[in-house]
Amino acid sequence: MLEDRTTAASDTSWPDAYPKGYAVVDVETTGLSRDDRIISAAVYRLDARGEVEDHWYTTVNPQRDPGPVWIHGLTSDVLESAPLFPEVAEEFAQRLDGRVLVAHNAVFDWSMIAREYARAKRTAPVRQRLCTIALSKELGLPLPNHKLESLAAHFGVVQQHAHHALDDARVLAEAFRPSLRQAAAGQVRLPLLECRPLTEWVEQAAGAPVPRQGQSAYRGGGGGWRPSRKRPPCPHPNPGRYEPGKRLQQGMRVAFSGDTSVDRELLEDRAVEAGLHVATSLSRLTSLLVTNDPDSYTSKAVKAKQFGTPVVDEAAFGQLLQDVAPAGRG
Repeated sequence: MLEDRTTAASDTSWPDAYPKGYAVVDVETTGLSRDDRIISAAVYRLDARGEVEDHWYTTVNPQRDPGPVWIHGLTSDVLESAPLFPEVAEEFAQRLDGRVLVAHNAVFDWSMIAREYARAKRTAPVRQRLCTIALSKELGLPLPNHKLESLAAHFGVVQQHAHHALDDARVLAEAFRPSLRQAAAGQVRLPLLECRPLTEWVEQAAGAPVPRQGQSAYRGGGGGWRPSRKRPPCPHPNPGRYEPGKRLQQGMRVAFSGDTSVDRELLEDRAVEAGLHVATSLSRLTSLLVTNDPDSYTSKAVKAKQFGTPVVDEAAFGQLLQDVAPAGRG
């Protein structure tokens, strides 16, 4: 059994506000886009202290090409006899019900799950999620990067079958338990975020799935599920890219990717109030990408590397927002 590298919080010091149970989740998918599908899912149910109660795993027939087989190893032949998502939706829901969804880059897993339930004309019973990337930042863990393998190595957890949903969920559950205890011992606020379910899903004539108007909309590249919002255009011209070590300047185009400890919309609102342009996609004109996981494979993170777009994490962006230069000044 894994030995924690931190002293567990005592019964008297355990924070009363902490959740009463967790569902550590991993899903493997046909890809990263809005129309991609879940092909396998695993859930480790944990009690309030992070102890494993049980685990569950299933493959899912995506009714389409399985995508990067060289990563997840699930071929069309293997998935042909697997159940469709609506056939496992009830049991999956029972594993999630009443618990905080825990995942590594949780916005991705939640987005995929929310889409599948919407296609099945159901709602996933998840109200909050916790990203272990955000938690490791809250704890100040000395990790070289935000990959699952780095978090596992820090706590001495051995990966047996990477990119297999059940083993990834096991590894994360074993790494989450000492993280949770360390947080409790230090009375650290858990970076819990609201899960806003997608309630309806339709197919466009061209075949690309989109939410119905008025329902929650998913913004690609790790944006998460949330109500669509139209913002007024930024009144300032784009002064170009952010230069590390200098101030942000009004008019700069800022994109966000991945999970954040502060609600994404609040971060965007703060950026708009400071005179920045919030971009929903990343291009060569983007001044800055804000992400807590620059090594992820979200479309924005990948494009940022291709274009050489400057990248900062959420904490650094918060500092930069405190002193944004007026338009036209450096």
